[in-house]
This record gives sequence, C-alpha cells and structure tokens, in this order.
Amino acid sequence: MSSVPPPSPNFDDMLLTPGMARASHEPGNGSGVPLVQEETDSVRVPDDVPAGKILIVDDETANVMVARKLLTEAGHRNFETTTDARLAMNLVHTYQPDLVLLDINMPHIDGISILSQIRSVERFSHLPVLILTANTQTDVKLQCLELGATDFLVKPIDAMELAPRVRNALQYKQFHDQLMRHAEELERKVQQRTEELERSRREIIYCLARAAEMRDNDTGNHVIRVGRYAGIIAKNLGLPAQFVDDLELAAQLHDVGKIAIPDAILLKPGKLEPEEFDIVREHVKHGRQIIKPFGPNDASALRSHVDRGGDILSDSSSLMRLAASIAQTHHEKYDGTGYPIGLAGDDIPIEGRITAVADVFDALSSERPYKKAMPREKCFQIMEEGRGSHFDPKILDSFFKSSSEIVRVQVEFVDFPDRSAQQGRVYPTVSGPE
Repeated sequence: MSSVPPPSPNFDDMLLTPGMARASHEPGNGSGVPLVQEETDSVRVPDDVPAGKILIVDDETANVMVARKLLTEAGHRNFETTTDARLAMNLVHTYQPDLVLLDINMPHIDGISILSQIRSVERFSHLPVLILTANTQTDVKLQCLELGATDFLVKPIDAMELAPRVRNALQYKQFHDQLMRHAEELERKVQQRTEELERSRREIIYCLARAAEMRDNDTGNHVIRVGRYAGIIAKNLGLPAQFVDDLELAAQLHDVGKIAIPDAILLKPGKLEPEEFDIVREHVKHGRQIIKPFGPNDASALRSHVDRGGDILSDSSSLMRLAASIAQTHHEKYDGTGYPIGLAGDDIPIEGRITAVADVFDALSSERPYKKAMPREKCFQIMEEGRGSHFDPKILDSFFKSSSEIVRVQVEFVDFPDRSAQQGRVYPTVSGPE
C-alpha cells in the first residue's frame, strides 16, 4: 500500500515548537541548534525602542529568520542578514550597523575571527557585538569577552531575553555616539576659539609693531619688510612652516624697544654723541621688556644673559618667545662683536641671526631723511663683506638664494620719504643702523 507523504510543516511554527531545542541539539556542536527554547507570546513593544541598524550573522537560515522575527515584534525595523560568514566584514564596512548579532560555529570562518577583525578597526572599536551560540565551552566565552564582545547568549535562549539585550546594546551605542559627537563639537569650538585668539594676538603684535614704527617716524614700512625678509630666508632654510609664519610676524617687533628711547635722542638731527648712542643701544633690552615684561624682583635677570636665555626658553608662548628673542639678539654679530651680550656663532638664536640679515639689508636698501638708498648690488656687496663676521654664512647664502623674492617684497612695500624732513641723525656704523 502506498503511503501519502505528510504535508510540509509551517517553517516559522517548526522553529518555535516546544521541545525543538532538545530534539535538534547535538552536544559539543553548535550547528543546527535553534535560536530560542520554545514558542512564546508576542514580545511587547516598548515605548522607547532605540533606532539602529542590526546585522545578523548566522549560518542557519532558521536562526536568522527567528531572530529577525523576534526583533521585529520588539519594534526594530532596520536589518541586514547573511548566512555566509565570509561576507560579514564586508557588510560591517558597507552597512555600518549599530549592532551585530554573531554566531560562533560557522563554516569557512568562525565568529571569533570575525569579532577579532571588527575590533581591529578603530571606528568599530565600540560597535556592540552580541554573541549567539550553542558553544558552551568556558574558554570560548572568555575569548569572546576578552576580544570585546558586548554580551554572550547561549542557544537556545529565552525568546523574551533577546529583545532587552538588543535594546540595552543599542542604547549603549546611542549614548556613546552622542558622547563622541559632543566631544567633536567641543573640539571644534575649542579649535575655533583658539584660531580667534591667535588672530587677535597676531593683530595686537602687528599694532604694536606699527606703534614702534610710528614712534621712529622715518622707517616707513621697515618693520613689515624685515618680517617678510625673515620669513623668506627661514623658508628657504627649510625650517618648519609654523616657525616661518611665527618668525615673519615676530620679526616685526625687532625694534619695538625704540618706544622707550627719549625723543631728544631718537629724533635728534645730526650725529649722536657716544653716550647717546649707548642709550639707543638699550632699545634691545627695552624691546624684550615690552614683549616679555619682568616684575620688580627680576632686575637681576636683566643683568644676566644666562638667566635671560633661560627665561626666553621657558616662555609658554612660542610666538612671544620668538619676538622677545629677536628684540634682544638681532644686533648680535656672528663673530661675537655685537651687543648686548656679545654672543657668537650658533649661540645666537637662529631667529636673531636671520633677523640681523633682514634688518641690515633693509637699512642699506631703504631711503631715509639722512641717507639715500644704496643700489642693490652695493647692498649685496656690503652684505657679502659681513660674511662670517656680522652674518652667519648659511643664513647669508639663503638670503642671496632668495634674492628674487626679497626684491619683490622690497618693491611691494617701498617707502616714499618726506623730502621736507630735516637732515637726520648719523649713526656711527658702516654696516647698517643700530
């Protein structure tokens, strides 16, 4: 007698039949184990279901379908699934899930390897990963937790337990993302405020430089040109871009100390007396005091170049440290015959050596009420004569190498002296004004 085959059972009903887990479970092997223990009533949808994309990775189609059904009943709507473990990492990168439900025992590649790959990517370091597996071995569970598994659920699990675990993991992800966005916003605001403060500081420095320039009213655009020259020389020396930018601005304060020189001396027509010239030389000290003021108890530091050097290096502002150093050292000479300290060679800070070249060239090439501008070739000749004595040879080479850029700045910021000005003072020097 022929027998009629029984009708195919309903697939979803079969997955949720009571006792199914016991009938299908093979000890020691996670394959084929259903996801849930027994059929349950529909999961109540809470009011605060967190939104999020859920990726389900399990080689058993039935488990994928059950998990999706349970989570859909719990209010979740955004899913991506695969039964091929080899596609898991590609989906993590392309789908950008907020939560991964991951099986362990799968062909081709196991869940532990996938978890390790996820955690090796910085942007996925906080991605919640819930392990759903029939593997009950303690060392496997420990390995998963050490790799950063968010939770570990052993199949078959209680159907009522899956949704709360998923909800908790998604809430954690939301809180973490909110915290990261808040941190990024704070960082953006701090950066914006820092840039605003930097612009304000640079504007103040520029105004101070212009004040010094107007105090010694026959220097025109001298401070601007010196700053540009210094920046060009530093750039061609291969110095860092930030240092070059700071140097170009800081060098404009090289003569700010002239603000403190008495009018009777600073504006005196004719030749200065030796004692008056000594007072003019004090502008380097005044310049450093203006940029980096000292209190009454720091008078001894002003008399000790060792202490001065330490103070310069300990200044917290790189830009103001440069400006103070330039104001003090731009009249030092490479052979040690300069002032105020008599430093020589590389003991002179590089910013001072660079500004010395820029300052002297501008003094030689600019017209003043008491002198005509020298022809460019004559200026270059005098500069070359100062090689190794007044100027650092390496910096002088960079200056000559940059001559075309120097000339462009010279033309752009040319002065137009007042021809009605009285005959000016004469400085006792042959290599540029003090």
